[in-house]
Amino acid sequence: MGHAIRDKTKLLARIRRVVGQAQAVERALAADEECADVLRLIAATRGAMSALMAEVLAEHIREHGLSAKGPNPDSDEVAEIVRAYLK
Repeated sequence: MGHAIRDKTKLLARIRRVVGQAQAVERALAADEECADVLRLIAATRGAMSALMAEVLAEHIREHGLSAKGPNPDSDEVAEIVRAYLK
């Protein structure tokens, strides 16, 4: 994976935000906060994870260059990753 990351610092900052948001969800649940507040926190966490996934996937596509010249093992891999993510 290391070869596919252009800006490792940026990705590490993103995952740290996701971790912080997940911890905020945990605290909200433990404190019996309102459902709407917990749902907003969960949505923010999901959005942050989606942004991280998009960034890593974009790097993978840039690094491995999917082409339209016929079957490409990388394109199958990307399709499977996207399919799994969207479940």
